[in-house]
Amino acid sequence: YEKDATVKSQIDSARQTIIINALLRNYVSKNPVTDAEIKAEYDKFKAQSTGTEYRARHILVEKEEDAKAIIAKLDKGEKLADLAKQSKDTGSREKGGDLGWSPASNYVKPFADALVALKKGEHTKQPVKSDFGYHVIQLDDSRALQAPTFEQVKPQLQQRAGQMQVEKLVKDLRAKAKVN
Repeated sequence: YEKDATVKSQIDSARQTIIINALLRNYVSKNPVTDAEIKAEYDKFKAQSTGTEYRARHILVEKEEDAKAIIAKLDKGEKLADLAKQSKDTGSREKGGDLGWSPASNYVKPFADALVALKKGEHTKQPVKSDFGYHVIQLDDSRALQAPTFEQVKPQLQQRAGQMQVEKLVKDLRAKAKVN
């Protein structure tokens, strides 16, 4: 089998992969990511974690008239959490329409625009049309966006910094390579 062209090609490819992985492991072990680099990444991340996040509920339906009927029931005092069972959003339906805490930017524009216009405890008075259907949205609460602590995200930041370091090495090696 070792004389078969396909097998030879696979052996050469595996050999190259082993050598490349050894090179990368060696580089990473000799150039570990420092706590200062990780902290700098956290500071950048934290600076971007500003603004407001919202605790919202919604019901998503296919037809505008269905959304209007839901709004009429809410206006009569029914609870959105109870009406959410008819939502086509399976992710929030069983949680009473609860979407959890998120910045408005996590939602499609029509939804986000309607959400930020609401006051705590209010629901939309008109259906909000998006590519998904018609939403009835209720704002449960809002708060300043809270970035996770350094310790909570340190492993992810460390991994990302390591990946960036390897990407830089590969870019530098490619720039120096002479291909005939």
